[in-house]
Amino acid sequence: MTAKQSDTLDDTSLNLLATEALRRYSPDLQGHLSLICRSENATFLLRCPDGGRYALRVHRGGYHQRDEIESELAWLDALRESEIQVPEAVKGRDGTAVQTVAVSETENRNVVIFRWIEGEMPTTDVDPRAFAQLGEVTARLHQHSRQWPHPAGFRRIIWDSDTMVGPHGHWGRWQDAPGMTATGIPLIEETLAHTGSVLKSYGKSAQRYGLIHADLRLTNLLLHKGETRVIDFDDCGMGWYLHDVAAAISFVEHHPQAQAWVRHWLEGYARICHVSDADLAVIPTLIIQRRIQLLAWRGSHATTEMAQSLGNEWEQESLRLCREYLAKAHHPFVIG
Repeated sequence: MTAKQSDTLDDTSLNLLATEALRRYSPDLQGHLSLICRSENATFLLRCPDGGRYALRVHRGGYHQRDEIESELAWLDALRESEIQVPEAVKGRDGTAVQTVAVSETENRNVVIFRWIEGEMPTTDVDPRAFAQLGEVTARLHQHSRQWPHPAGFRRIIWDSDTMVGPHGHWGRWQDAPGMTATGIPLIEETLAHTGSVLKSYGKSAQRYGLIHADLRLTNLLLHKGETRVIDFDDCGMGWYLHDVAAAISFVEHHPQAQAWVRHWLEGYARICHVSDADLAVIPTLIIQRRIQLLAWRGSHATTEMAQSLGNEWEQESLRLCREYLAKAHHPFVIG
């Protein structure tokens, strides 16, 4: 699947669509909608007359199909049954959690409403020890994933080297990142040749590859009374389990604290799941592959606020990380 990388609907159209979807829910959910985020999807805050708050998610077209969204929600239901705090979808008046709303005669959008989860989003100023909590929470997700039998019809996105950094990757081509220079392309090609070899050798055994969150970064965390809560499972799919540590430092792999964040993450993760020497050795490869995947994302999402906030030096920092990766490729989780 090659996704469309931008939403053609403007804010006014999205508001109208969200309002139409809201009519499909019970009277106690008829409240005030305000758009709070546009990234892969559009997210609205729904405030109800009784003081309740919800998150209404309008899926963009051409990315996840209805059965894939239903599969995401099935995993969330199973995780909550295991007492892992994750978002809970609210069913509409028809008894289904995914509402499909017509945009035109030829286009539909899927909408889901989630119960609001309290917490504050951390920043790069967060105490590195919070990553130990994140690592522990991630390990619980992985532990559940390895044991959970997928229900009939379960289908989620595939995350591997081809779909992340290949010529037909889900997020586009890394060559299209703004600021990418002709001299940088051979460096990244050399880096990908090495990462491809490493990951082929590491393999996709059931212990190493399975259902993951795939986007466990700072903006998808909420800190509340000492707890680390995970939100936004929109990109959950089949991938290497330790891709989640690479995702944890997405966009800030070059930050001076990145190595400390990874070490603390591993400390928390190891409380729940065993980390082998082979796992440690592959972490730098997964981190640099993620960074190159994000180059593709920035190129295909250049108009988004997040992409524009990265600054003019982000591509050059990415190339520096590639050079350091190739120089330190045999050092466990040493990068940046």
